[in-house]
Amino acid sequence: MEYLQRRVTLVDERLEAAIDAVEPDELSAELEHVVLAGGKRVRPAVTILACEAFDGDPADAVDFAAGIEFVHNASLVIDDIIDRSEVRRGTPSAWAEFGYGPAIVTSDGLLGEAFALFSSDERAMRIVAEAMVELGEGEATELAARPTTEAEYMELARRKTGALFRAAAELGAVAGGADPDAVASFGEYAERVGVAFQMRDDVLDATADADALGKPTGQDAEMDRPSVVQVTSLSPEEVNERAREQSDLALAALDDADPPETEAIEYLRDLAEFVVVRER
Repeated sequence: MEYLQRRVTLVDERLEAAIDAVEPDELSAELEHVVLAGGKRVRPAVTILACEAFDGDPADAVDFAAGIEFVHNASLVIDDIIDRSEVRRGTPSAWAEFGYGPAIVTSDGLLGEAFALFSSDERAMRIVAEAMVELGEGEATELAARPTTEAEYMELARRKTGALFRAAAELGAVAGGADPDAVASFGEYAERVGVAFQMRDDVLDATADADALGKPTGQDAEMDRPSVVQVTSLSPEEVNERAREQSDLALAALDDADPPETEAIEYLRDLAEFVVVRER
């Protein structure tokens, strides 16, 4: 775990430095409240590990890793407004702490900081822009054109969660100098990990204890949100099995890239296993 923690610490330090430079101080404090309150840092960890998988230096990927975490947090701020969720990571959500207007400005500020970190590389800008189109369309689908079948749910999960995971891995692979085919394989790996992550998230919302989870549970049912539990007749155990299938496909995509056996690859494989059994 020390190996992974060093990489997460590298990202945290970059996030802190970027937030410290934000003006005015009020906006900096709001960004700090959202980003530095905690979080698993799964997406930026994927970025760093994907870079290292191609013998890249973590320092070459840390801006991209911090940027993807800013984008992720920006989307969470808006999610909490839509859901009227007052708690995020065991602390007040942005709108609950600062009000709706400042929370929306916080989301905008996070996106601005993110794109400043991506702006040095045209490929990175394209990767993230494409992911944000998918994310936006996924969020709109959830609100306006609700899925009614398992297949429609899976497409929603791919857009809403998988797309940003894909971007995280592709950014890292680009930073590590991977060829286009390998970048695509790593992207597929991460997208499927993201879908499995979302499916497990839905199960946890329906079954977990709120204190253990660090956020309110039962939100999907309360908000009539189209989670896999709401859309299908699958039991939590069956959903977990579907998530395991996505995990297996993710591992197959990773193998397709034929990366050298490194510690980074082992951690990426472990992540695909972990997302389907996590309890938070």
